Amino acid sequence: MERHYGMDWLRIGAFGLLILYHVGMVFVPWGYHVKTAAPAEWVTVPMLFTSPWRLTLLFLVSGYASRALWAKSRQPGKFVANRSWRLIVPLLFGVAVVVPPQTWVELVTQHGYWFNYWTFWAHHYWYFGTLDGIIVPTWNHLWFVGYLWLYTLALALIVLLPGGSWVQRVFDRIFAGTRVLWLPAAYLLITQVVVFQRWSDSHDVVNDGVAHLAYFPAFLFGFALAGSEPVMGWIARLWKPAAVLGLAGYVVSVAIDIAYPADPPWVVGRVMLAARYVQCWMTIAALIGIAEVFLNRDHKLRPMLTEAVFPFYLIHQTIVVVAMYWLLKLHLPAPVEFLVLVPATALGCWIFYRYGREIPLLRPLIGLRMERRDRPRPTPEPTPEAA
Repeated sequence: MERHYGMDWLRIGAFGLLILYHVGMVFVPWGYHVKTAAPAEWVTVPMLFTSPWRLTLLFLVSGYASRALWAKSRQPGKFVANRSWRLIVPLLFGVAVVVPPQTWVELVTQHGYWFNYWTFWAHHYWYFGTLDGIIVPTWNHLWFVGYLWLYTLALALIVLLPGGSWVQRVFDRIFAGTRVLWLPAAYLLITQVVVFQRWSDSHDVVNDGVAHLAYFPAFLFGFALAGSEPVMGWIARLWKPAAVLGLAGYVVSVAIDIAYPADPPWVVGRVMLAARYVQCWMTIAALIGIAEVFLNRDHKLRPMLTEAVFPFYLIHQTIVVVAMYWLLKLHLPAPVEFLVLVPATALGCWIFYRYGREIPLLRPLIGLRMERRDRPRPTPEPTPEAA
């Protein structure tokens, strides 16, 4: 398979927006691990622009990338072993080292917890229960990594089933033309709005059907899309109407959110929910089309950025939470906190990646290969016989 640089750029951009979204969670009046002193209602307006589609897009591009990894592995066992090593090792490291500061800050700032961090980590974090309603130990934002690993295992089982080429041909036909826009949107409306009638996922693997029915099909769609030039061609042709429909869904959900600061009436709430899922798929289709039409070209920074996004994802929320914990002590205005928090998060992520990639034993902990591929291997000196 030829590398699709546009999908690389889309993955980089999606992770970047996710990091910025988690910075925004500090300032919006929604639950989060640490909050500014006075969250502002108006912050929901920009937050609603990305919240419906950011995670679904990440699972889709992960499925797309898995197609190339599957082709390179050539053996199902090798594929599963490679993905398990690259996902489970950083997940375990994250649960043990990266995530605990988030839980400690949440307990201290919102639940009156008074023990220092080291006492918390050594004596309370490994309680395997709840502390004032907070589950410990936990994976917090790293639930995405755990779900991605489970979906990878399920994918390996599905691909091993007979008739793989037939399934690809069916995919090419089903999602031809405008069906690539309205069929996925209709599926989301039926499963999420009609069946579950809610938006938020729970990050509980067993009881998170609202997430699995959205994210796993998106993951499979990305895997099939990587082998489908016809469907990619249709998305490229239809990205403009998809963008218009996605924007319309956003406008409807924002209008309802502004009109009903508290819970809206049941019917209005269902309209808002439907608008969010329309926005979800249409925006994703538009972004894939833009990546295909305008971004499918390489740049010298792309390999480094492609490698850096996963370490950035692993560490970013801890940096956001811990940095905001210290900023709260300064009693700064919220705009100043934001202006400090964004570059502080970017810098912390860069340091984590920049130094972690240089130490071989740390590389797998932050989701990187053991060996570096950006350095040429030394050329052996010719033997006297060869000379």
